[in-house]
Amino acid sequence: MPASFSIMDYQGLSAILLAAKADSWAEALPGQLADAFDTAKHGELARWLDLLQMIPEAPSQYHCLDAAAVQIGRADEMDAGELDQLEQQLRALHPWRKGPYQLFGIDIDTEWRSDWKWERLQDHIAPLAQRLVLDVGCGNGYHCWRMLGAGAKAVIGIDPLLLNVMQFLTIKKLFGQAPVYVLPLGMEDLPHGLNMFDTVFSMGVLYHRRSPIDHLMELKASLRKGGELVLETLVIDGDANTVLLPEGRYAKMRNVWFLPSCDVLAGWLKRCGFVNIRLINVTTTTIEEQRSTAWMRFQSLADFLLPNNPALTCERLPAPRRAIFIANNPCK
Repeated sequence: MPASFSIMDYQGLSAILLAAKADSWAEALPGQLADAFDTAKHGELARWLDLLQMIPEAPSQYHCLDAAAVQIGRADEMDAGELDQLEQQLRALHPWRKGPYQLFGIDIDTEWRSDWKWERLQDHIAPLAQRLVLDVGCGNGYHCWRMLGAGAKAVIGIDPLLLNVMQFLTIKKLFGQAPVYVLPLGMEDLPHGLNMFDTVFSMGVLYHRRSPIDHLMELKASLRKGGELVLETLVIDGDANTVLLPEGRYAKMRNVWFLPSCDVLAGWLKRCGFVNIRLINVTTTTIEEQRSTAWMRFQSLADFLLPNNPALTCERLPAPRRAIFIANNPCK
């Protein structure tokens, strides 16, 4: 494993896994990380490692994890030259999709206003104080930081895209040591039947899975008895028999498979053995919540909708609507 990754303190993560009796994962993790961080397998990784190495080693003592923008450091802790260099390093990790962040006074205006999603769910979930949390498909870890700010004992995020992991590592280097980790793994890389997490989040993942039932069963198997699932995904209007399977792309995305109605999704959760199933929010995604910015210069939602009819995608399918469900793994 490259020396630059010592900032993640994998020894600390191994201790968390061992304490949770996840010995098999603790044993497999070093090999998983060495494989994922193999510079021969990813053309950009060496450049990102160089950027990470240049990030200042002196983390700030100022942190705010319960505001819309995750805040680390103050602008007056660096001189103008240092701030300019830091901003250039951060911009070199473009595109920034999840946030927002404010790092030493530098505002990272990300594609998604991820704080809006957090506002929709934070008052409905079980308090995170002293809970062990898994965030599946966590992106660069924005919600992981919010979970830590809400009192989680430790947060493990997984996301297979290395750029997201590198953005997280950059932020964590500025933050300093903390029981929050983002690993370059997918759900399929976790040992089956961990049964260790108090809360599991899966947000913006289900519709990318070819088998949504298998994904729900994997999530259930990662929860302790009585643990809580927070599930957010794309849905469509309809009854208990309505599911959209796009023939091609959906909102220009290639890898979208099943978009169920809320009734169908509730049925899936019940069939998978979840209990206390609650629908807490359904929201149509707007171009104010997902948009192009100076920190994400590619196309975004406005380019994915039908001109003059935002109720439809450019493929003439229903425009994105997202539902949030909460459910529990049975206590027995």
